[in-house]
Amino acid sequence: MADRPSEEGRSGSGEEPSIPDDVWDKFLKDTEAELGSAPKEPSARARMVTERLRQQDALGERPESWRAGPPRPERRRRIWPVLGVLLAVAVAVVAVKPSVIPGDPFGTKDHVGRSASPLPAETAAPTAPPSPADSEVPSLARPFAGSPAERWADGAAGIVLPKATVVGTLSKAQVEQALQQTRTLLVDANLNSATLRGERPAAALGVIEPRQTDLLTRLDTSLAKPDEKHDPLSMFSRFDPAQIKLVGDVIKTRGRITFKAGEQSSVAVHADYTFVYPVVRTGGSKEVTRTIVRRVLDIQMSDPARYKVTPGKITIRRYDRDIGNSACEVYDGYLHPGFTSDTATGAPPTGPTTDPYDRSKGIDEDSPRDCGTVSRV
Repeated sequence: MADRPSEEGRSGSGEEPSIPDDVWDKFLKDTEAELGSAPKEPSARARMVTERLRQQDALGERPESWRAGPPRPERRRRIWPVLGVLLAVAVAVVAVKPSVIPGDPFGTKDHVGRSASPLPAETAAPTAPPSPADSEVPSLARPFAGSPAERWADGAAGIVLPKATVVGTLSKAQVEQALQQTRTLLVDANLNSATLRGERPAAALGVIEPRQTDLLTRLDTSLAKPDEKHDPLSMFSRFDPAQIKLVGDVIKTRGRITFKAGEQSSVAVHADYTFVYPVVRTGGSKEVTRTIVRRVLDIQMSDPARYKVTPGKITIRRYDRDIGNSACEVYDGYLHPGFTSDTATGAPPTGPTTDPYDRSKGIDEDSPRDCGTVSRV
């Protein structure tokens, strides 16, 4: 450590004596006290020491460590790594959620708004088809891109039941049971992953009135040995897992359930729903397409106190469907979506071009089942 300057002059030997430690410490304390209080006249001792330091500075004799204060490169070196970490965190936050930046610097506002604003539940038949969506093609990341269904509800969340009320001789609880059984049938027949893989839809079959033996026999045959007259697709949505698989675990759903008083002391339940399935070919394909299935059901639950019916079971009065983007005249019990990369084979479609997303029109039970084309998927 360098010696402090002395209170005395230079010695005869030419060496520079030191100021005693207690004198130097007192000088520092006096200086600090003067900086923190009102100005006052410096002492003679302080003036002497200050003059000596000034002279040594002028001659270049005072050691570097005694000067006003050494630079601090260590602190500057520490600041930059900290700033780098903070910058990296900020970039990561913006990448995950660009909305934290004021305004819309990346032009994402419109897209985020569309995908984040689901449509309200459907309470009545729409008066027109959905407006054209954007021209984006579906992908593994966004399987519903370019589809009106992108704003529809996800899966069973889209099957919203109306509030039950007393209907005729049926209590509110009995009407609620009829609605819940209808929902069970819709979910298991169209959204259950096992059903979609071709497995037996046990829950859906289990809510049907056991006295409907003809219907249950026909459905059992269609599931076991499908053919043109016994097609399980009339009631259930199914894909051959060896050829087709769903993209992700979301199926878009839109529709409504209504009820009213029916014949024979019953409640009549009407269900009209459209399901949109994004799919790819099995085996690693990245080309995504969609199959759209609309189903209309008329359900009845009669008063078991007045009629011979099984309590808690529903009677199927009508079941109809309209399928968009699936090969026609194939009766193996599975949906067969068409992909844009497919090579055209077989006879060209003979039916009209229809919009599978158009829910403003009903399904005509008596209309011919000609094989047509869809205007969009």
